[in-house]
Amino acid sequence: MKIAALLLLALPLLFCRTAKGEPMKAQSFPASEPYVKLTGRTAVSGGVRWLIHSASKIEFRMTGTRAAVTLQGDGSAAGEEASRARFAVYVNGQRTMDRLVSKKEETLVLFESDTAQTVEIAVIKLSEAANSVFGIRQIDVVSEGPIEPLPPKQLRIEFIGDSITCGYGIDDENRDHHFVTGTEDATRAFAYKTAAALDADYSLVSYSGHGIVSGYSGDGNRVPGQLVPPVYEKLGKNYGSAASVLDLSRPWDFASFRPDFVVINLGTNDASYIKESAERKEEFTAAYAEFLKMVRKNNPDACIIASFGVMGDGLFPCVEEAVRRYTRETGDTNLRTLRFWAQDGSTGYVADWHPTEATQQKAAELLIKLISSLR
Repeated sequence: MKIAALLLLALPLLFCRTAKGEPMKAQSFPASEPYVKLTGRTAVSGGVRWLIHSASKIEFRMTGTRAAVTLQGDGSAAGEEASRARFAVYVNGQRTMDRLVSKKEETLVLFESDTAQTVEIAVIKLSEAANSVFGIRQIDVVSEGPIEPLPPKQLRIEFIGDSITCGYGIDDENRDHHFVTGTEDATRAFAYKTAAALDADYSLVSYSGHGIVSGYSGDGNRVPGQLVPPVYEKLGKNYGSAASVLDLSRPWDFASFRPDFVVINLGTNDASYIKESAERKEEFTAAYAEFLKMVRKNNPDACIIASFGVMGDGLFPCVEEAVRRYTRETGDTNLRTLRFWAQDGSTGYVADWHPTEATQQKAAELLIKLISSLR
């Protein structure tokens, strides 16, 4: 009788069924196609799917009672908290988790229910590539079948930018505070907002402090180590924390994501070096035109939008001239320029005088209107 009683107790675990009567079971999957949808520049190394850039993510749908992921941290997980990767989890479009990767390896439960449910789950990186990356070793579920990726969207957009695109400091409303990954959230910035409003798939390639000819300069001298063009064709760039887990110098496979639009928002950091120098403005204009050639080479069919102005629009004439020069040299007319509203403090500032979410929303609305007119 005791043995029979034990068998009866075990039956619900062995033959747990959904409302449809289909048996559920514990299963494990890699964070790779064909099981998940990949967004942004990601890569597999050491059996781990690494999320590299701002707003890169994995998404999947399942019908079951439980979902968990095993996360892997890079060198930042054991380093200073200010540089650790920040990520969020969404279940059916609602943010249910927001935290830093602070362990080398950790398993987190993303969803759990007493009854089987069909849910859509996303794990998204909120902070940028330069300071840290993090990985997903495996996805463990209790479900009636395999997990499946969300379907692709009809519109695709790539965004190339700097701290504005990254959502630098957007969760810190003290303009005198400085950078930490814990206050950076790309989902509150104009690029992500634009993609969401247009129901577009996207990829962000953005680095705080970076420019076309110079990174941010506090003393007016060139900062040659913080440039986007030299790293645009690579998986990414990192200040060192990722070196032990992933080779970011590997070339990016542009065939894996063919955007309909490429939005460039660079020049804000260059302005700190250029100031009012006519010679430096010419240097910037020429380099920008050359960068357009690189972007076009890798995105032959995309409409390129050269945008500028959120944190000051003084270099916008140079951006316009760069586009005109490029067009004269190549005959390519599939480009547009967009001048953003320059922040004036009316909606406040966040860390290091960066734009608030309200300012980012204004930029997104202009970009949404332009892309909508061009589709």
